[in-house]
Amino acid sequence: MGHPQVVRVGNNTSATLILNTGPPQGCVLSPLLYSLFTHDCTARHDSNTIIKFAGVTTVVGLITDNDETAYREEVRDLAVWCQDNNLSLNVIKTKEMIVDYRKKRTEHAPILIDGAAVEQVESFKFLGVHITNKLTWSKHTKTVVKYTCCI
Repeated sequence: MGHPQVVRVGNNTSATLILNTGPPQGCVLSPLLYSLFTHDCTARHDSNTIIKFAGVTTVVGLITDNDETAYREEVRDLAVWCQDNNLSLNVIKTKEMIVDYRKKRTEHAPILIDGAAVEQVESFKFLGVHITNKLTWSKHTKTVVKYTCCI
């Protein structure tokens, strides 16, 4: 492969770096290649779903009776799959959001990937949509309204 990459910010340009893996960023084939490459990355447990789109992989797990075993195994299996397939998980960009409607919520121990704790968040942006742990539209609506006011 060996395609060059540079970053330009204003009048500044970084040194050229030669990339030896993957398609160039922004390539029209990138989403298709990602889908083909990750096709065999599937959920092992029926209570979990793995969503993959345009370079983003998400594990959604249903935890019942406070048994997080299947969910935690799924995350661990995903980390192993990535390692086996020469993909790296960016733990800093990885987030965990817990949606819990019970009146008496329990604390959840953080998920660990390569010994690093995954940050638990109350909301995050997923494929352009702001999702909250209350599953309300208020944060997304405020963001869209704020954006449209600036146009």
